[in-house]
Amino acid sequence: MPRPVRAELRGLPKELAEQVGGYLIMAGRLIEDDPEQAYAFAEAARRRAARLPIVREAAAETAYAAGKFEVALAEFRAIRRMTGNHDVLPAMADCERALGKPQAALKLSKEAKELPLDPAQKIEMIIVEAGARRDLGQHPEAARLLKAALDSLRPAERTRTALARLRYAYADVLADRGDEAAARQEFATAAELDQEQLTDAAERRDALDGVVIDFDTDEDEEDVEHSEPPRDEVEAIDPADAIDPADVIDPADVTEVPETSDPVEVDDSTAGPDEPRSDES
Repeated sequence: MPRPVRAELRGLPKELAEQVGGYLIMAGRLIEDDPEQAYAFAEAARRRAARLPIVREAAAETAYAAGKFEVALAEFRAIRRMTGNHDVLPAMADCERALGKPQAALKLSKEAKELPLDPAQKIEMIIVEAGARRDLGQHPEAARLLKAALDSLRPAERTRTALARLRYAYADVLADRGDEAAARQEFATAAELDQEQLTDAAERRDALDGVVIDFDTDEDEEDVEHSEPPRDEVEAIDPADAIDPADVIDPADVTEVPETSDPVEVDDSTAGPDEPRSDES
């Protein structure tokens, strides 16, 4: 478990801290593959320790991933009130867009321009602002915003991820306007930059090139049902990589432990390995 998470959990009674910590770990593990279940774990943690910012952050991120944008917006607002951190503004603005309120998103974007946002969040805010302009039918303005951002990035902000996301957003606007040649070039550039494949830039480039990959899922399923790989071709599974079913806890099966005012230190020596916190629209 990350050190900042353990630090916040130390303010809870030991049994409650272990329970909430377990929920947060499961939410982080599931957010990409099963965001609905991840949100269930995060919500279980929120019901037991709503005063902890790290818990509200988990609830916000998992709700966002699960498409519960109204819930996510409320949680991001709570985080901002509790911490004074304005880096949640892009996520808040994107939730407003998802709820069909592009004007509210633009209002948050205007507010963000006056605040010291993290460079990565500044880029996210520009992307969200351009999206809100597109929602309003202002496609030329969206293109202008993204092009200006690409031209004005400072060296410290020119990370591969930031450039890939900006290039992708700009290419998407160009494609929507019918400028396929320019869009193809931008998608190609974004694909080269996007080493982590956070976007589908390569697929969008290939689609503009007329490349279509046809996956015959019915045939694949039949092959799986009626064939079995040779024993010597099956990779051995490292027991350390396997998930013990006993470790997966259903939030509904756990008796709630009430918060008390008497904090108990969490024994760091029993904490598991660091788990990644649960990212970019």
